[in-house]
Amino acid sequence: MSIGVVIADDQELVRSGFAMILESQPDITVLAEASDGAEAVAAVTEHRPDVVLLDIRMPGMDGIEAAREICARTSSRALMLTTFDQDDYVYDALYAGASGFLLKDVRRDDLVHAVRVVAAGESLLAPTVTRRLISDLTARRPRAAVAPTGLDALTGRERETLVLLGRGLSNAEIATALVLSEHTVKTHVSNVLTKLGLRDRVQAVIAAYESGLISPGSP
Repeated sequence: MSIGVVIADDQELVRSGFAMILESQPDITVLAEASDGAEAVAAVTEHRPDVVLLDIRMPGMDGIEAAREICARTSSRALMLTTFDQDDYVYDALYAGASGFLLKDVRRDDLVHAVRVVAAGESLLAPTVTRRLISDLTARRPRAAVAPTGLDALTGRERETLVLLGRGLSNAEIATALVLSEHTVKTHVSNVLTKLGLRDRVQAVIAAYESGLISPGSP
């Protein structure tokens, strides 16, 4: 099944370049292009893509605000693109609901891989990168994302799974730690996301820290 994509960037050459790369793939279809955040929201609302590539800096509504609106209103997953790599952009993108973050000088193969990963419901960030980013993020920002009542909905095993997600472990690593099959771990991860209303593993990592289940710097 083809992965539908919307590309939003205020530079036409950038948009067309990304579109050409993605359209060359047999499993990816570019449904629309947009030059600012408002156009991106409209295009996503109309076409319902699996993934929307969003430039962070655009005139009018920027990519962060567009991601916030898109992630709140649709099931499309946001993959952020920027020429900047300052931490605050990464933090703001994650809080807006983005599932991935790439610099615009990304290699062709890495761009294609990122779209496929995000479309499959995974976060783009590697576990070690996620752990480092979110640990720093939650040390700087107040905890309020997940209410205690939300955590009460989790079983004991699901809570353990959330803790290990927060530490940046992959499904295989969680399976080893809990002496479970990867299939069972996938079920626990899915249940955690569903019960806490989370979109993906990145948000699960944030939730683990902000709920107080683990603290920044914990092993």
